[in-house]
Amino acid sequence: MEKLDDVDLHILRILQKDSKKTTKEIAKILNLTASPVYERIRRLENKGYIKKYVALLNKTHLKKAVTAVCMVSLRYHNEGFIEKFESQIKALKEVQECYHMAGKVDFFLKINLESLTDYHEFVRLKLSKIENIGVLESYFVLKEIHSTTEFYI
Repeated sequence: MEKLDDVDLHILRILQKDSKKTTKEIAKILNLTASPVYERIRRLENKGYIKKYVALLNKTHLKKAVTAVCMVSLRYHNEGFIEKFESQIKALKEVQECYHMAGKVDFFLKINLESLTDYHEFVRLKLSKIENIGVLESYFVLKEIHSTTEFYI
């Protein structure tokens, strides 16, 4: 990957905070004209520094206020079993994030649902159907202290 200069990094910081900012608005902040800012943004997109633009939704307004963290340990760890587990997890629309971990547990899942009853049903009807799960530990978020999608750059 090429080294980013200070202007590129500043553009990325601005877009992380508000991806709806126009090229013209960003150019004004940077004291540049819109054309080179536009070209830099396109280059950052094309090089993969910017993956996509999204809207961050309010989980409480959408009635998805219960956040569960699941720590999953598999019974079998060969490549085929891991790939199958990963594809089964990707198919569960309730799973917002999934990470393959090093350490005591194999996978970390983040799930947002409306209620503990919904979580119970999710585990009972969906997660428990994945045959290679050996141990499943569930933790529930009591209070969100800090959450960001921004990288410190």
